Amino acid sequence: MKTAFGETRTRVGNRHALIAPDGLVPSLLPGISGAVANVIISPAMGANLTQLLLTFDENGHAEFISEDVETCAYIMEGGCVAEVDGTSEPLETGGFVFAPAGKKLELSRPARGTRITVFQKYYDEVEDVPGPAPVFGNAKNIEGVPFLGDPDALLKTLLPDTPSFDMAVNLFTYKSGARLPFVETHVMEHGLIMLEGEGVYRLEDSWYPVTAGDAIWMAPYCPQWFVAMGKGPASYLYYKDINRSPME
Repeated sequence: MKTAFGETRTRVGNRHALIAPDGLVPSLLPGISGAVANVIISPAMGANLTQLLLTFDENGHAEFISEDVETCAYIMEGGCVAEVDGTSEPLETGGFVFAPAGKKLELSRPARGTRITVFQKYYDEVEDVPGPAPVFGNAKNIEGVPFLGDPDALLKTLLPDTPSFDMAVNLFTYKSGARLPFVETHVMEHGLIMLEGEGVYRLEDSWYPVTAGDAIWMAPYCPQWFVAMGKGPASYLYYKDINRSPME
């Protein structure tokens, strides 16, 4: 979507944000080389997660390690080799990898132009619940489930939904005209990136045309709704926090 000179579709508020690619500015981040790194969502805007977009040269490399922070990376385009805790696997478009807190994640040997979305959050440890294990996979090998029975809106759950995991990363695909069946309002926070297609996203009382490359942040209890529009399907990748009591 083009914008007029001196204008942008980006909107950043206290409870939600639409980040359009027209205004992205690279950041120099520790552990990342040979890549353009864009910080899309971060605690600086009031979020409890960080969402990065990495675009690699062919000699690029990224390394993530923290005792407290867990990381999930999704290959939007291209491919690379991912390694966690001594285990490495090649990833292509649709591939993903999850590294628990305290485990080093390395992304290496990328094809030129490889684009990767990275979600990070502080792990919320629970007594007597074991921590999560590393995960490697590809979305193409996961069956889409009709959302609330709607075969035109398919949801793929990429990470295990078990008490060990406090992070969910899902892929939602809509046929043109399909929509969320109601305006959702919930305690979970979202970070989101449009992968293909276009549509309209309602966030609180604002309605935003969105297309591939747009990113969205939704704070807890931000009313949200989406409808896919255009000639083809629309899909987005999103993060949410799960499986933890709000009292902790």
